[in-house]
Amino acid sequence: MSGLGRGSRKRGENHRACSLLHYRAIDQFGQVIDVLVSQKRDLAATRRFFTRALVHGPSPSEVTTDHAAAYPRVLDELVPAACHVTEQYENNPIEADHARLKSRLRAMRGLKQLRCARVITAGHAFIQNIRRGHYELGAQEAVNLRVSAAFDELLRAI
Repeated sequence: MSGLGRGSRKRGENHRACSLLHYRAIDQFGQVIDVLVSQKRDLAATRRFFTRALVHGPSPSEVTTDHAAAYPRVLDELVPAACHVTEQYENNPIEADHARLKSRLRAMRGLKQLRCARVITAGHAFIQNIRRGHYELGAQEAVNLRVSAAFDELLRAI
């Protein structure tokens, strides 16, 4: 018998896998603009996320985040004209958008590798955008048929 308890190695791996941080940028219409998965919540990860998210469209006039210490410095560097909102319930749309991903990952017991987390997070955001009608793919279909119609259109295009 080893000194470790039964299953302790697996619990450690799952704990490490669940500690990945998911950055998400959504616009005022609920479209997921960009996602980033990082192992640390530091200045470099925050800067990398906002730099990537700001490439996709015009500079925002308002940015809503939680109270993480890295956000004000990065936002002052990248978007000095934007109003930084950190009120208690203002980031609920972002958290609600993130809830579906968290419920899927919980059933999978987290992800073991950072690369897998990045692929699944980006794919989940893509499917959510299709389902909400943010793309022209399958937008004319009913909501429950939109994803399958979009994939049929993609298949015909390829």
